[in-house]
Amino acid sequence: MKCPRCESTSYRKNGRRNDKQNYLCKNCGKQFLEPVFSHSLETDLIANSNGHTQVSIREARELFLPKNLSEEKVKDKSLRSFNFILAEELLQTILSPDCLESPVFSQFIQKFQQKAEIKHQLDTGISLLLLDAENLKLDINSELFLASVCEYPLQVKIAFANWRNPSIGKQDVELYSRGYQLVHVPGGKDGADAKMIAFGSCVLRFYPTVKEILVCSSDGILIHLCNQLQNQGLMVYWVRRQGQNLHIDNRNTSKITHYSLAMATEVPSLEKVVNTIQDLITTEQESINARLNSLVAIATLFQERCDINIKENPKQPEIEQIIPVLDNSFPESIQEVKKEDFAQISNGETLDKFLLEIIHHSQINSPNTKLSVSKLGTEIQKITGESPNSIIKKLKLGSNFTNYLESSPAFRLKASGKEYEVTALLCK
Repeated sequence: MKCPRCESTSYRKNGRRNDKQNYLCKNCGKQFLEPVFSHSLETDLIANSNGHTQVSIREARELFLPKNLSEEKVKDKSLRSFNFILAEELLQTILSPDCLESPVFSQFIQKFQQKAEIKHQLDTGISLLLLDAENLKLDINSELFLASVCEYPLQVKIAFANWRNPSIGKQDVELYSRGYQLVHVPGGKDGADAKMIAFGSCVLRFYPTVKEILVCSSDGILIHLCNQLQNQGLMVYWVRRQGQNLHIDNRNTSKITHYSLAMATEVPSLEKVVNTIQDLITTEQESINARLNSLVAIATLFQERCDINIKENPKQPEIEQIIPVLDNSFPESIQEVKKEDFAQISNGETLDKFLLEIIHHSQINSPNTKLSVSKLGTEIQKITGESPNSIIKKLKLGSNFTNYLESSPAFRLKASGKEYEVTALLCK
């Protein structure tokens, strides 16, 4: 290391400055710091430039090549350009442990991170809320709802009022605890509105990342501020109070959202209310049908397990008290099918005609009700006094009623949850 003024190597330590070793030249008396990049091109450039005058590329080559390049690298100049060799040396110096741990490199990283954060904020954007506290009061729930309306995060909240006015009460304390910036205006008519307009007209100067603005006041004069902000390319929401509701008017899309202050919830539109009621009715109907299907299945299993014959069993009245309950899914019971028709059933063809008759009457009486296998079996048992499985076994048409329907070309089964829906493929 040499003195940057006289290039003398006679110097001594002279304290520290900015966490760096300070030296004093014994020859000319100049004070200089220890170079950050020791024994490198940067050291030579600083020493020869005296800390002020920049050295040209040609001079840098003359200074750097004889001192730091080995003979092997000088010979290799014909194969690689000098610029590549210079860049390689610089990278080795920058990536050295001494450089990475130096204060200069830490400061560079901090500045780089700050610029990256500012760029990220400019790309993402924020929302800003302007509140006329003398005209409109926002509780925490209303504020959270307004934040949910915006597409960008609500990061800046500013409230304008004459905070010495007794009618304000302790609203300033509450708003300040919720992160509001409080702007005081002197007493007078429309003072807060005028200050909001003056501030809003130059809001991009103070908050360049803002994309959406909530103008919270019911005073009609603030329509001028809304138009000015909209002309600056911002998304503007004008928040006004009407009775117990807040009206959030999107000035860019003309969409109006309503919020109930009393119920602390959004007031849905008529279309949403109708759709919600329809969904509730549909859900309730599906729940009732599912419970009826389960009850029918349990009754069928119970009768099959006990091998009950309603014709011969003296306890038939008790069974008849159970079966009508299962018939609630049909508006009218199928009574038009006579038991005499069942007496003529002797094979699969006559059985199919009998089942088609039942399905036909079911569709006439309940066109919107889906007929399941269990419901069809219940109707057969009500008419014949026998379970469908026993009929199938008696006619030697299979092992159970469901398998018979699947194998018959006259019917089609469709899975619906735990049940199967029966559809007739052959019309009567």
